[in-house]
Amino acid sequence: MFKRSFRSRDASTSQREAASTTMDSQHRVDKAARLMKKGSVRDAQKVSKLQRSLNNEETSRTQSVQARLKDKSLAPSPIVTLVVGAEARLFAAHEDVLCQSPFFERVIRSNFTDAQNRRISLPDEEPEVFSGILEYLYKGDYYPRLLHNKQRNSWELEDSLPRRVTPQTSPTINDSPKFGGGRAGQTPQTPAAVEATVFLSGISQHILRDTAIYCAADRFGLEELKRLALKKQGLQAGIDVGTILRSAQYCYANTPDSDSRLRAHYLALIIRCRKTFKRSGTMQAEMEKCGSDVYGEGSGKLFFDLFVAMCNHLDDVIDASNARTPKTI
Repeated sequence: MFKRSFRSRDASTSQREAASTTMDSQHRVDKAARLMKKGSVRDAQKVSKLQRSLNNEETSRTQSVQARLKDKSLAPSPIVTLVVGAEARLFAAHEDVLCQSPFFERVIRSNFTDAQNRRISLPDEEPEVFSGILEYLYKGDYYPRLLHNKQRNSWELEDSLPRRVTPQTSPTINDSPKFGGGRAGQTPQTPAAVEATVFLSGISQHILRDTAIYCAADRFGLEELKRLALKKQGLQAGIDVGTILRSAQYCYANTPDSDSRLRAHYLALIIRCRKTFKRSGTMQAEMEKCGSDVYGEGSGKLFFDLFVAMCNHLDDVIDASNARTPKTI
């Protein structure tokens, strides 16, 4: 009797536990299904929202690009005609290119010399020098270009010839024969080289082209071009004394006293090559001209004698310093 009672109780208990377990598992399945369903809807909403955001961003970007292109197509930079030099040579350039120069920006933003034809007259500029200015405004450099030699890790000029160490003592560049009609005259024995000088009709002289570019850049407010021209001039070599002196005088006449960079370059060059300049008749003749129109002929010899005395004194100081310094092997 008691055994049947215990057995029936155990059976009913196990049935209730089995039913409870089945209900719990079914509840968990239903809950998981609801969560999955809810999560899928939420994920779909997020993806849809993100897709709309990306599409809107792409659309706005495309519209912005199209607007800029449309503005450029509708309003291209107008062409400005430039009348340069005494012979009135004509150049053409885009207005936005010219406005890189503060000088031209002031002229264009104020009033043209000839507003109807969009012309700017530059009668005091040299056409060949101004051609280099325009080349720089368009390309960021002018011929000969500044090139980096990776093997030597040094800067060189495009189409440059082998360099010579000191200035040559030829009295003037006009004494050298002229060959060819290209950018830099050539002979059958000599390849095309860097055209180091330019003829300025205003002074009827040849001077270093980089000096003329430097002075023109100063007038047009192009500081980067001034630095480039100075760096290129430092790479020039084999220039005769007459050209160096004429270029130095042109530099002093066409740069303000506040700008001493190019002037310092010429002074350092003359001091470094003082032995060549002491022997040069061109140097003596140029220095003896000074003061002769005021004090009479021969008074200018003071300056050349002073130059020679200072060079000799500098040599003596250097020799004495070298004699006191022990030599190392």
